[in-house]
Amino acid sequence: MRLLHTSDWHLGRSFHRVNMLDAQAAFIGHLVSTVRERGVDAVVVAGDVYDRAVPPLAAVELFDDALHRLADLGAPTVMISGNHDSARRLGVGAGLIDRAGIHLRTDPAACDRPVILADAHGDVAFYGLPYLEPALVKDEFGVAKAGHEAVIGAAMDRVRADLATRAPGTRSVVLAHAFVSGGTISDSERDITVGGVAAVPSEVFDGVDYVALGHLHGSQTLGTRVRYSGSPLPYSFSEADHRKTMWLVDIGPEGEIEAERVDCPVPRALARIRGTLDELLEDPALDRHETAWVEATLTDALRPDDPMARLCARFPHTLSLVFDPDRAPDDPDVSYAQRLKGRSDEQIADDFVVHVRGAGPDEAERDVLRSAFDAVRTQDTLREVAR
Repeated sequence: MRLLHTSDWHLGRSFHRVNMLDAQAAFIGHLVSTVRERGVDAVVVAGDVYDRAVPPLAAVELFDDALHRLADLGAPTVMISGNHDSARRLGVGAGLIDRAGIHLRTDPAACDRPVILADAHGDVAFYGLPYLEPALVKDEFGVAKAGHEAVIGAAMDRVRADLATRAPGTRSVVLAHAFVSGGTISDSERDITVGGVAAVPSEVFDGVDYVALGHLHGSQTLGTRVRYSGSPLPYSFSEADHRKTMWLVDIGPEGEIEAERVDCPVPRALARIRGTLDELLEDPALDRHETAWVEATLTDALRPDDPMARLCARFPHTLSLVFDPDRAPDDPDVSYAQRLKGRSDEQIADDFVVHVRGAGPDEAERDVLRSAFDAVRTQDTLREVAR
């Protein structure tokens, strides 16, 4: 069976101030063409279909168009909700849409009820694990403490239990939206940390033939059977070096896996350039970036006059301007933001405690801090769900 694995469409999202709807529509067209031209048997979309719980109308219309075009091709499609989606809104009408071959899996309690598709070698069971917010689903899965590894592990126990009841030789695919250990993050993914921990080990998915992951925006292989497709479009300059693709996955009669990356259309190249303003305006080596979306980091000791307008004269698609003067690390003018760069909320809180009393928090105090941060993140999630 041939699958096309994609995720993280983020329909409705912009790139800085650039509306990405046309680029997203071009991607949908490319996906449909790939399904038709490469003989795809099923499409799997591993979450974050939309960029927010209440997407703009234009994004909903594009999603509707995508569903109609995939249904017209007769290629079954299995989708799960991600942490950016409203599971309830995305799942409206799922029972009816099932009849058209579009299978929306947004209910955590239904994770062990697979979509069964068949090829010449027998059945393939597709299990959808929508994004599992630990604080919201821990009771459903009967775990004592809310945590990503605990709830995903419990969901996978249900999957394996159901798979054990299926006919011998039934192959299996799991769709999951999670941060799995070994994955590389970018700046455009929303933080899902709970208890200071966001990642779950890939071993939690043992026992199935293929795991189609979503959440991280870079295409990645964590094992022969565990992959992220990544987002089809860039959503931050941290993705400047990404190759945006989908995975074309062939599952053999014994569950053997072969995978090929299929490139997605690139609306415009991304470039991150750094130097003094004069260097950026005069360096001939930067000619190749003149048509790219540009993030420029200026290292001038003093902010030059009208830098954005001057940069745009050479790089008309400059979208982001960052000031990072070259200074010694002990220079008192090094910015507070620079000192905090790359540090987690918990690390910053630890530093504050050290600053105030001369010693860091003990383990009990760290538990209190983690609980406070988790409570804030949970409240943010609940507000998003309620919107």
